Amino acid sequence: MSEAQAAAPGDGAGGAGWSLEVSGLSAGYSGAPAVRDVSFTAGAGRVVAIVGPNGCGKSTLLRSIARLHKPTAGSVTVGGEDLWRMRPRQAAHRVALLPQSPQAPEALTVAGLVGYGRHPHQGLFRQWSVRDEQAVAAAMDATNTTPLAGRRLDELSGGQRQRCWFAMVMAQESPVLLLDEPTSALDLGHAAGVLGLARGVARAGRTVVMVLHDIGAAARYADDVLAMRDGEVVAWGPPAEVVDAALVRALFDIDADILTAPSDGAPVVVTKESADAAGPADAAGPADAAGPADSPGPSEPARVAEAAAVRA
Repeated sequence: MSEAQAAAPGDGAGGAGWSLEVSGLSAGYSGAPAVRDVSFTAGAGRVVAIVGPNGCGKSTLLRSIARLHKPTAGSVTVGGEDLWRMRPRQAAHRVALLPQSPQAPEALTVAGLVGYGRHPHQGLFRQWSVRDEQAVAAAMDATNTTPLAGRRLDELSGGQRQRCWFAMVMAQESPVLLLDEPTSALDLGHAAGVLGLARGVARAGRTVVMVLHDIGAAARYADDVLAMRDGEVVAWGPPAEVVDAALVRALFDIDADILTAPSDGAPVVVTKESADAAGPADAAGPADAAGPADSPGPSEPARVAEAAAVRA
């Protein structure tokens, strides 16, 4: 699937062209800080990858942006307006979240799942419309899930299901997409397909912020990399400028060679064998200890589609 295929039309506030700005954001669990004073701007049409070892606060940061975890300090704005000052449905028109381990009701079809993406656009005086049908059809076409429309989600492979969930957040037509480990448990081909979808969405003018464990994939698919350790930003910028052997060592306590991809010049991370490279991934920090920081847990499609509505 080409990147251009991932483009889907915008609708009102959900159109493309809005930046996400995070300023001085801090968050934690039970008094233990998990994210400390994080600031960055994800411009419209760009892909930002958040990388770092387990427990460094990546998912806590993403959940705080998505209004699933209230920050202790700082602000999150889209189009210059503070998400945390909006009503849940208003915020869902601006930000869509695909959590790490989404779960769907038993026997739900693919078309039914993608239709949940239109939940934030429904209301007392606005029921299902031709516009909703168009948005769902466009999202399914972009993700090549139209042939699966009548299939039950629990009958599909992991790669197929992930494309269906991606179609659902695309159907929401929010200008900012947040993806928490979108390639988790996928093979190389399906992972590349999902990351290609993310690039296509950005090419269409939306903003994509995704958490990735694979710094090599981040270097290949992201326009900017936000590297974190112990809840703090240790590097920020284009992959060619920030992804080097020193950063890999600082994040994961391992040595690596950084090569250059002949096709596009992107950094290629090749780790070196080490007998004692346990790394920080084996040590649970405050974010891991809290549970939800790196594992959002079960979530019904309507709640995923309208991530901001958890307190509504």
